[in-house]
Amino acid sequence: MSLWTHQEAEAATLGTASAPFTVDGLSIDTRTLKPGDLFVALQGDNRDGHAFVQAAFDAQAAAALVTHRPDGATGPLLTVAHTQRALEDLARAARARSNAKILAVTGSAGKTTTKEILRLACNALGRTHASAASYNNHWGVPLSLASLPRDAEYGVFEVGMNHFGELRNLVSFVRPHVALVTTIAPAHLEFFGSAEAIADAKSEIFEGLVPGGAALIPADNDHAARLIARARQAQVGTIITFGQTGQARLLSFTPDAAGMRLKADILGVSVDCLVGAPGGHIAANVVGALAAVALVDGDVLNAAAALKDFTALKGRGARFDAGGIHVIDESYNANPASMAAALALLGDVPASQGKKGRKIAILGSMLEMGEGGAAHHAGLIAPITANKVDLVFAVGPEMLALWKQVPPALRGGFAENVQEILPVLEKALEPGDTVLVKGSNGVKLSAVIAALSARKGGGR
Repeated sequence: MSLWTHQEAEAATLGTASAPFTVDGLSIDTRTLKPGDLFVALQGDNRDGHAFVQAAFDAQAAAALVTHRPDGATGPLLTVAHTQRALEDLARAARARSNAKILAVTGSAGKTTTKEILRLACNALGRTHASAASYNNHWGVPLSLASLPRDAEYGVFEVGMNHFGELRNLVSFVRPHVALVTTIAPAHLEFFGSAEAIADAKSEIFEGLVPGGAALIPADNDHAARLIARARQAQVGTIITFGQTGQARLLSFTPDAAGMRLKADILGVSVDCLVGAPGGHIAANVVGALAAVALVDGDVLNAAAALKDFTALKGRGARFDAGGIHVIDESYNANPASMAAALALLGDVPASQGKKGRKIAILGSMLEMGEGGAAHHAGLIAPITANKVDLVFAVGPEMLALWKQVPPALRGGFAENVQEILPVLEKALEPGDTVLVKGSNGVKLSAVIAALSARKGGGR
């Protein structure tokens, strides 16, 4: 069953096809394009996708979405007035023709993890389509939605933002049956100024709910009452809280060799299941995800049973052995709440693990924190102390505020950038250590992960 015919694409975009075509998927990147895809030639500030149209056809694209015929293009073209608008047109048309139950996820942390939990849970119940990677922005959301298969029974979409109004626009395409907010935490403070403002921006997701849709709100968050008030302003009829004190309630989670065992009450359904990755923040996300399943009348118990196969994502809690060093890769992004959650993961590591069992935190700057950034960085000393971290390495100018708070006995090293810290780590890390790597993506702690990955299979 094709995703789009040329007639359907023409009708949705008001474009003109140069030849008949059918496509099985969409792509904006020739490096990941699959045979049969429609290549969308988006125009950005630094790159114009029209320059890659022929490369797309060389990679067996079925057609290309363009504003003009690029030189040398040899395949079917769908010519439109504006490729971004046309992508959004396809997204709206895909949503309009779909009978799937649509779930949307936003929040200051845990969006992608929760989206992947929902992908796994819903896929146990029926054919499920979900956003790829962290495709949650102005092109990622419409691209994911325009790729929604005709026969999907569930659609799971991650929606992000860093300015007011962005989420409102994106959720207007998605029109979910359930809108889930994972958490509200200081993130993008440079653009918003306060956590209350962040809560208001995230609450825009409720405005896109279909009539009769439901809002899922983290009960234990400091801004839960504000989110509830915003949901009521949006005339949401069903408002459900989740968490340790919510209507969907986490009862317990305990480490297990395969991850953790979780017990919860999901809107009256008792759940006792294995989850393939540990952590209190993941447990909270599981409860929110299972509540979302319940709200679309899904089989909660079968959805929960599927979560034994969940694994933490690269950059978001994935674990691996690097020559006897146990690595927790949280390198994708960071804010104070996600830092505390990651340090709790490190704290939960059994003290007996490995030869020495040292717990080491390699922490990079939390970017876009605004005027209060120094205080937020300095405040990380509390979860470091609470989780009995043995050694701290800090990377980035903003981390100097934390470094000043770290007791001398816990100081592993400080550097302005990741390249300066790499040789320090090479000398300091030993087999038996458990190492947490966590920081904002712009700090590029992925280089630390790459260096540690190169050690797999043996010692130094």
